[in-house]
Parts: sequence; structure tokens; C-alpha cells
Amino acid sequence: MDPDYSADWTHLQQAAKDHLWLHFTRHSSYDAGDVPVIVKGEGAYIWDAQGKRYLDGLAGLFVSQVGHGRTELAEAAAAQARQLAFMPLWSYAHPKAIELAERVAGHAPGSLNRVFFTSGGGEAVETAWKLAKNYFKLTGRPLKHKVISRAIAYHGTTQGALSITGLPTLKQQFEPLVPSTFRVPNTNSYRAAEITAGYIDVTDAASNEAFGRWAADQIAVAIENEGPDTVAAVFLEPVQNAGGCFPPPPGYWQRVREICDAYDVLLVSDEVICAFGRLGHMFGAERYDYEPDIITCAKGLTSGYSPLGAMIASDRLMEPFLADGNMFAHGYTFGGHPVSTAVALANLDIFERERLLENVRDNEGAFLTTLEKLKDLPIVGDVRGAGYFYGIELVKDRATKETFSEEECERILFGYVSKALYDEGLYCRADDRGDPVIQLSPPLICDQTHFDEMEQILRVVLEKASTML
Repeated sequence: MDPDYSADWTHLQQAAKDHLWLHFTRHSSYDAGDVPVIVKGEGAYIWDAQGKRYLDGLAGLFVSQVGHGRTELAEAAAAQARQLAFMPLWSYAHPKAIELAERVAGHAPGSLNRVFFTSGGGEAVETAWKLAKNYFKLTGRPLKHKVISRAIAYHGTTQGALSITGLPTLKQQFEPLVPSTFRVPNTNSYRAAEITAGYIDVTDAASNEAFGRWAADQIAVAIENEGPDTVAAVFLEPVQNAGGCFPPPPGYWQRVREICDAYDVLLVSDEVICAFGRLGHMFGAERYDYEPDIITCAKGLTSGYSPLGAMIASDRLMEPFLADGNMFAHGYTFGGHPVSTAVALANLDIFERERLLENVRDNEGAFLTTLEKLKDLPIVGDVRGAGYFYGIELVKDRATKETFSEEECERILFGYVSKALYDEGLYCRADDRGDPVIQLSPPLICDQTHFDEMEQILRVVLEKASTML
């Protein structure tokens, strides 16, 4: 029986406003209205406390790969909690962490066989940077500590991960942050002419490949500018999230790998979003055919049924820590939690049994084609992405690609589009980190009926938004 919150609704709302500090939220937006309260999920849908249903077009937050309401995942958590509710991985192990580490390593590319569990994605990124610095100190190159990442890219909220993040407006209020991080251009092919100051005009496949080569080469330029003996790592997402889903141009990752090898710099594939099926493969590195030195991941590892993340490192990065007396002096109380690792194993069972990776690969073309129907609206400039991970960039003028002003973002994107999509029954993300976009990242169980529902709701809202420009 579904819970009934109607009798206590007034108290619930007041308690939320008085005590609950929401994440990344303008609390003033609820001064004259209710805080949305989600109480149930089933399959690709969620319900609020009033019983209204919404299509979960963001998989929670790029998390709910297998969908909501999977009782077997709840049962796996309960069974593990009854047997062993907690044990840290500080000098001790427990069976579920061992089993999951072996299973994750089996899916990871090449020699990435060492799995360090965390509580989530930001901790995984933090762990990767600390490992990179520690590794080079132990191998006689103590000056190698700097990190290169891409403009507009998001890598997390902890002090280190936020320092690597390429979004100035998210960082300014928390500065000073960790020094020694540097930005290079991203792979936004839609705005390649602007990014390269006209050097590349992406009009065909050949020029897109040239843009990818140029963007990758800027990593080499940054390494040279800082001094190769000071750069430890490059942090990149397979498909960049912030800014609205930037896929890599052909050959981009292969060139990045060449550059990292040439300068002895570690390549970190930040797959907190892209791993575990989001791009139709267990890891984005597999889709784009490259082998990083480290993978960071979280979210889809448990489909959100329990918190868990991981850093997966190559065997060579583990070698110095196997020497007598050496230790990676780093860890988290809840990293590799018994309940979370049990849930992750059951989650991966669902992946295999229901062939979710194949489902994404079989349907991604139909998903993209359905979203591209929206290009007949003058406000839609670009639709891009891969797998079940797409961004729709909104523009003021499609011919010139002119973007929204700050006032238009406030009035149209946040003042209307974001709220209207939710009111129409679609939970997704409207964002202006970079240019204004709508992001869609539904559960991996979705099919054409869900794609059509998304397109129909988007069309209603964006047709209205077009008249507001």
C-alpha cells in the first residue's frame, strides 16, 4: 500500500523548509510554494506526495540504470545487513567487497585490475588525484602533481574535485581551492568555430575529426606550458556532461592517449556518469576504444539503491604500494560498505540477465532520432550525445547560434522551461553551465514509448518557450 502524506502535508512542508538543506537549490524559490516531495518509484517513473506521476528522464541524477522499485536489490541489501551490516576495508576485507572488486576488474579495460572503493563519485576523483601524486613521489618524480582538465567540465564538489572542475561560477565562493589545476578546450563540436577562434569550421566529418585532433593537441600545449616534469594527470570524461553532453570527435581519445604516453602523464577517465551502461558499455573507455590508467566511477554501479563509488587503477600504479612498508594512506569509513557492495553485485546481475547494455545499443539510434524531431522548433540549436545520454542546446537564433543572455536564462530556462517540464510530467535537467541545455539520461530499461513521451512533453514546453524570446 502506498504511503499517504496528505494528512500531515502541512507539517511535512514546514519541516522541509525549516530543517532540510537541499543540495544545489535556491531555497528562495520555495518561499511562495511547496517543496516537491517524491515518495515512490516504479520502473521509469516516479510519483510525488500528491500521487502525480513523472517520467524520470534523468535516472534520478544519471544513477537509476535498472529503474525504480527493484525489490531484489532491496532484498540483497536487507540480507547483507542481517549478516554483516558494516565492516571497513581498513586492513580487513569482507566477501562482497572482494567479489565486487573481481567482477568490476573483469569488466574494466586492459590492466585496470585494482579497485579502490569509495562512497561516491567525488571521493573517487579525490582518490585518483591523491594516487597520482603519491605514485610519482614513490617512483622518484616528486614534482609531478599538476592536473589538466577541460573547460566547463564538472568533476565533483570536494576541494580537490572542485579544483579540477572547469566551471568558475561553481568555484568562486569556495576559493582558495587546491592549486595546480589547468584547463584545456572541450569537444563541443557545435561551437568548434568559436572554441578555435575560427581555426576549425565543423561542416563535415573530416573537419570534425580535425577539431578533435586540435582539441587533443591543446593538452600537449598545456603540458609543455607547465613543464612535463610537473604534470601528473589529465582528467577527462568519455562524454563530457556539463555544457550538455559533448561526445568526442573521431580519433580524439587515441590522440590523448598518445600525448599522455609521450609525457608520462596519467590518463584518468572520469566515468562517474558514463560507466555502467550509460553509453551502452560497462565503461565509456570501451565504447571509444582507449585504455586509461585510472577510471573513476559511481552512480550506476548500484543504480542508486545504496551509495558506492570506485577508483579502478592499473596494475603498474599499484606496484610501488606492494613494496615492504609502503601504504596508500587514504580511505573512507563507508567505502566498500558491505550493504552497498551486495547491492552492486545484484545490480550487475540484472544488467546481464536483462541485457541492458544491448538494450542501450539497440535503441540509442531511435532515441536520438526521436529527440532530433525537435529541431523543427526555432529554439532548438543542437541535439547531441551518445547511448542514453543526450543534451538539447537551446538558442536565441538558430542561424547564428546566438545563445541566451543571462536575463533570458533566468526568465526562460529557469523561470519557465524547468518548471513547465516538471509540471507536464517530465523530470529532467535544464542547465546553463555553459550554454543553456536540457539534459536527458533516462533509466536503461526505457524504450520507444518513453522516448515518444519525452519528445511530446518537450515539444509542448519548447514551443511555448520559443514565443518568449
